[in-house]
Order: sequence, then structure tokens, then C-alpha cells
Amino acid sequence: MSGEGLISVDYEIFGKVQGVFFRKYTQAEGTKLGLVGWVQNTEAGTVKGQLQGPCSVVEKMQEWLKLTGSPKSHITKAEFKNKKTIESLEHSSFRIIK
Repeated sequence: MSGEGLISVDYEIFGKVQGVFFRKYTQAEGTKLGLVGWVQNTEAGTVKGQLQGPCSVVEKMQEWLKLTGSPKSHITKAEFKNKKTIESLEHSSFRIIK
């Protein structure tokens, strides 16, 4: 991976993000970029998850989560926390947690 450090970051997305295929599009985008992690709906009506991969690719996905999302979603806020450097990936794929 070109010697770039791996990072892990947790996210939570607010707005109209449930019932609009947000998890499916997030999984597809993360997989397309070569990231691993997970995504799930919360009882509070948000979507949360974790991203892992090379720093620059994770940052690209963070921008996608902040600004793009699924076609019918309306994102009002994106929070990212617990960003840390990791030695190796802790997930083997990007999955949707039901």
C-alpha cells in the first residue's frame, strides 16, 4: 500500500440517511475504494460505522460520507472520531450490520 500508514476512524452521519439505501451505497463506495469496516443504522435515526485503510483513502471516503451519500439521502452532519493509526486492518471486508 505504497508505505502509507493505515488509520481507523469511527463515523456517525445525521440527516435523512435511513430508508434511502445509505448503508448499501456506503458499503459499495468503501469496497470500491478498497477500504474495510462496517456500517449500520442506529435507533436514533443516524448511520454509524468504522472505516479502515490508507489515510488518504479514508479521507476520501470521509468526504463522500459528508457530501455525497446515497442519491436520496440528505446529510445534515457528519461526525468523525476515534481516529487512530493501526498496524494492520482489523476487518476483512466492508459489511453492513443489520
